[in-house]
Amino acid sequence: MEQLTDLKAILHSKRANIYYLEYCRILQKDGRVLYLTGEDKQNSYYNIPVANTTCLLLGTGTSITQAAMRMLAQAGVMVGFCGGGATPLLMATEIEWLSPQSEYRPTEYVQGWLGFWFDDAKRLAVAKEFQLARLNYLCKTWTNDRDLKQEGFDATDPLIRDLVEDFSGKITRAISVTMLLQLEAEVTKKLYKFAAQNTNFPDFNRDRDAEDKANDFLNHGNYLAYGLAATTLWVLGIPHGFAVMHGKTRRGALVFDVADLIKDTLVLPWAFIAAKERATEQEFRQQCLQAFTDHKALDFMFNVVKHVSQLHTSL
Repeated sequence: MEQLTDLKAILHSKRANIYYLEYCRILQKDGRVLYLTGEDKQNSYYNIPVANTTCLLLGTGTSITQAAMRMLAQAGVMVGFCGGGATPLLMATEIEWLSPQSEYRPTEYVQGWLGFWFDDAKRLAVAKEFQLARLNYLCKTWTNDRDLKQEGFDATDPLIRDLVEDFSGKITRAISVTMLLQLEAEVTKKLYKFAAQNTNFPDFNRDRDAEDKANDFLNHGNYLAYGLAATTLWVLGIPHGFAVMHGKTRRGALVFDVADLIKDTLVLPWAFIAAKERATEQEFRQQCLQAFTDHKALDFMFNVVKHVSQLHTSL
């Protein structure tokens, strides 16, 4: 069996894999974590490279053995239970996350976070950092992604360029978190309109309960982003309740704050593109996860959270 040090050799922010499994059994065999499926009356085994895996989502019809869970814990893999299609994850129903227990979890980030969180002015400054980082990430990604540019999602488009410039100034001048939330909602609404026009959905209306493809894919992609955000905070040891933007009474509010760093940049355009191309749920999920990998979304989340957790020393 691999040694504990080998299993944790790859940092979470550098790991390549997020797995969603359904209708299978996860077990440990010969020092490896495998999942077993029944196909055409035959059992098929597939390996899960735990040392290079960040998160394992277990959907409908899954079970896991104690031995497999122990090995996943040793590798520092986050294991969660979810519904079909990897949703719902952090909304609609309570999800049971199984987090490996260790006395050697990092403390510097949660200490840094709490160092500013109880100060309204410092918390507002960090919220602004989040919003500016979100816009910068969008500009960088939409400038460099050839596929998105071919679909019209180009940061050099005058509408997007003006939007980023206008709202960057408004974010800097905001005097309250409430004002930031209003600005965030305005930006997203304008991006929905831009995406809808690009992909020929002129009558699009954002409705989380709607059953059209675009809304469905937006919900699905957002849940995937929540999974990355939850993983980031779990690895850095920062409780989900210490939000800087969303309501402080919501247990998972900080997950939403962190997920917002990438949702508009990656989930939003691909949801509309996939809807236009009449993609299946699985095709969209694969495209979304590929975009997360291509643009190092998890890496970006880690860097932003680590950066702002240390900001209080200079504020």
